[in-house]
Amino acid sequence: MMAAARWAAERTPESRNRAVDLYRAIAISFVILGHWLLVAAVMRDGEVTLVILLAEQRWTHYATWLFQVMPVFFFVGGFSNSLSWDSAQKDPEKKRAWAATRLSRLLKPTVPVVLAWAAGGVIARAMGVSPELIGFASQAALVPVWFLAVYIVITMAVPVTVALWDRIGVLSVLLLALGAVVVDAIAFGLDQGWLRWANYGFVWLAVHQLGYWWRRAARPKTWALGFIASGVAWLYVLIVQFGYPVAMVSVPGAEMSNTRPPTTAMLAVGAVQIGAILLFTDLAQAWLQRTRPWALVILFNQMIMSIYLWHMTALIIVVGIAVLLGGVGLQEPPGSGAWWAMRPVWLALFTVVLVPLVLIFVRFEAGSRTKPAGRPGPILAMLGALMTCAGLIVMAMVGLGADNITGVNWLAVGLVAVGVLVATRRWPGRAA
Repeated sequence: MMAAARWAAERTPESRNRAVDLYRAIAISFVILGHWLLVAAVMRDGEVTLVILLAEQRWTHYATWLFQVMPVFFFVGGFSNSLSWDSAQKDPEKKRAWAATRLSRLLKPTVPVVLAWAAGGVIARAMGVSPELIGFASQAALVPVWFLAVYIVITMAVPVTVALWDRIGVLSVLLLALGAVVVDAIAFGLDQGWLRWANYGFVWLAVHQLGYWWRRAARPKTWALGFIASGVAWLYVLIVQFGYPVAMVSVPGAEMSNTRPPTTAMLAVGAVQIGAILLFTDLAQAWLQRTRPWALVILFNQMIMSIYLWHMTALIIVVGIAVLLGGVGLQEPPGSGAWWAMRPVWLALFTVVLVPLVLIFVRFEAGSRTKPAGRPGPILAMLGALMTCAGLIVMAMVGLGADNITGVNWLAVGLVAVGVLVATRRWPGRAA
């Protein structure tokens, strides 16, 4: 795999924005590190529980400003999706199958992890494990898929959002951001909390749309400090003046979350992160002209979905082994000095388990890079994507546990499996 990555690195055009791939790799690394640090397993009264450190130590709320990197994904995703869509316009077949081709790499790697947890749930239920525990464990492992569900929907909207950009340009970003502000104002000011769900669209579409701007901007670096200053100022207003949470991820027991659904605080954090991206892109580009670092970035990106989807499963496996060994390493109170001192050991163990999982299942990610001929058209791709997202959302919210003989929610599993098949299967003739 490294040899193939090096071969690709040596043949990459100099005009490519290699920093996009680097930022994506850095962002996924921060997500994994954040989950591995902030989700703590502990034995209490003979039972193991997963404690969210954010609920135990308030200072960690500020750490989420570093680990909450969803804006980075949508920003670089906007850049990549815009480039891919524009390229597809040159070939009618690529344009017809663009959605299915784009979805393939996002969706196919989800199937093995979902089926593995479904099989594990059946085995656990047969051994007498309660559906509640199956649901708890599977939710902890599959909770990262909530982001994937949102990103899939945003990706499906690319033909529309690119057309909007072509028509009104950066005004589209401002209108979406303004929409997010209006939603927050009505939701909190008039106690209409149900309206907040609209910000899954307004907030993330605005950031994704900024990726279109980045690709086309003549001198984006000149805007870096402006993004950072405006983001910091907006965070100050929201947190200090309006009482928004400091944490940029959901905190158990908190009355309000900045991420579920997203508030305009995510736009503020995103502005700071985008400013940093613009500030360091030239340095990143220069460094990535060297073959070895660029080859490593290529290699990481070739397995990025597998790493993301399996990293919490690796944590659950390690914790499960520790429980079977009598709770070794799970006695220290989360957040204590001794607990932090052991974090490097736990991180190493998680990594040791994650690596073989990725190497086993990366083939599903690699197998998604095929030619567009025979792939479904936009209608089937959209239908399959919506089915998959429905299943993923259920898993992220409540896990796979169900009160039936198998202990598994087969409806959620079926939605993912069938949805992926509908959205990505290569058909003998053209699909709708």
